[in-house]
Amino acid sequence: MLIINVALTGMIPTKKMTPHVPISPIEIAQDIKRCYEAGATLFHIHARGKDEEPTWESSVYSQIIEETRKFVPEAIICGSTSGRLWSDVNLRSQVLETDIQMASLTMGSLNFPTRASTNAPDTITTLISRMADRNIKPELEIFDSGMLDYTQFLIDKGILKGPQYFNLFLGSLGTLSARPDNLVHLMLKLPKDSVWAATGIGRFQFQVNCWAIALGGHTRVGLEDNIWFDDNRTDLASNVRLVERLVKAARSMGREPATTSQAREALGWNK
Repeated sequence: MLIINVALTGMIPTKKMTPHVPISPIEIAQDIKRCYEAGATLFHIHARGKDEEPTWESSVYSQIIEETRKFVPEAIICGSTSGRLWSDVNLRSQVLETDIQMASLTMGSLNFPTRASTNAPDTITTLISRMADRNIKPELEIFDSGMLDYTQFLIDKGILKGPQYFNLFLGSLGTLSARPDNLVHLMLKLPKDSVWAATGIGRFQFQVNCWAIALGGHTRVGLEDNIWFDDNRTDLASNVRLVERLVKAARSMGREPATTSQAREALGWNK
């Protein structure tokens, strides 16, 4: 089985860039419903304000979750604690006050093409502690090999406990390039009993997804990482089209989309 994680909105795409990006809580919830019906079970959400600007406000996240539960009560929802636009750990923790099952956690600082995402060691450990207090499972985001070394250090220290879920990112300028050897390198460094998914940024998304499927991993797909359906950037994607293409590719390799219960079991929940 294959867990399909959809990163629906992100912090960058706007309606001016693509009309298909969901911005409001109801748009995000409706998009989750479409993607769920197409085969996805895990949904990585970012909140936006009325001006389409990213927001950390828990009230907006709560609206997204409330609307989503009306359509897909069984969806697994992962909130973002990204440090891309703000580094204050208290702002980044606001999403942890909502009804989410998972939360993203980038395991180190990195450069995006136009700005840095700062994730200081004390910020990472604070977020881990706050997630543990609320029984929220971290979605560990890995952009470079050293982030896995640091993750293993935290596991050895007992700060991170139990089997972990990883998202491996390739192809973002300033971090590991989208090459098969880089994905295999990361895969071989994963802690024992890890569950992992992989994605490529931009035009690399689908090919990295396919590598992950072939290697027995899971996938992350969505407009947060890539707004185009084709490499020539002539066909704007939608989240559901990206999921549908991925399901078709997975089935051709003998992998069926996971049900919600299968995904929960793989992620370590007994419900």
